[in-house]
Amino acid sequence: MPAVSPARPFRGRDLVCVRGERRVFAGLDFDLAPGGALLLAGPNGSGKSSLLRLMAGLSRPTAGILTWDGSPVAEDREAHGARLHYVGHADAIKPAFTAAENLAFWAGLAAGGRGRAARAETGKRIDAALDYFGLGGLAETPSRLLSAGQRRRLALARLLAAPAALWLLDEPTLALDAESFARLVRAIDDHCAAGGMAVCATHVDLGLASAERLDLDAFAPANGGFADPFAAAEAAEIAEAGPA
Repeated sequence: MPAVSPARPFRGRDLVCVRGERRVFAGLDFDLAPGGALLLAGPNGSGKSSLLRLMAGLSRPTAGILTWDGSPVAEDREAHGARLHYVGHADAIKPAFTAAENLAFWAGLAAGGRGRAARAETGKRIDAALDYFGLGGLAETPSRLLSAGQRRRLALARLLAAPAALWLLDEPTLALDAESFARLVRAIDDHCAAGGMAVCATHVDLGLASAERLDLDAFAPANGGFADPFAAAEAAEIAEAGPA
């Protein structure tokens, strides 16, 4: 089994996100403990996807800090990337690869090229992940031939094929049928019950047993959100420098 960084408290403090010259949200705090799930709520443009990208380390906050077990995420972005899965709007699927080959690629990154026993365990996880999301019969099918719903299920199967402590999911239910929806919810609940963590941006009620709600409308800045880019840059420098 690939080595997985165990879940630790994941926190954000006084986060500010500026996109272009618009301040999307400001003063945003969150706390996520092992076993917890966080649902990001708010209308389009409120910053749900932007916050997920900050959490994943794909972009940096204009101000504020993200910590994992008390240590700033920015100090070791590679380690942070290794302990999470980010499933965005794009499925991140290679069309020329089969369904199984796509999962093998992601699982191989997590496994780090370990020995024969680890590769055998990874193969079992890939088979189980495909079966769980109803793709077992399509394992050898080129991904370019899959429907939108099948591609989405394949992207989500990555969560099971390559274990990670933190799941960051942006509208994960898009293109899913009722059965696949239920399987996703069960997978998230099982992940959290085992001590993992999940953050989901969604417009639908997932009915997760352990979920708390974070309404991004509560962190919308005043004055329409338009920001002075020079003031934002100054705030970022101050945040990076830390206490005097």
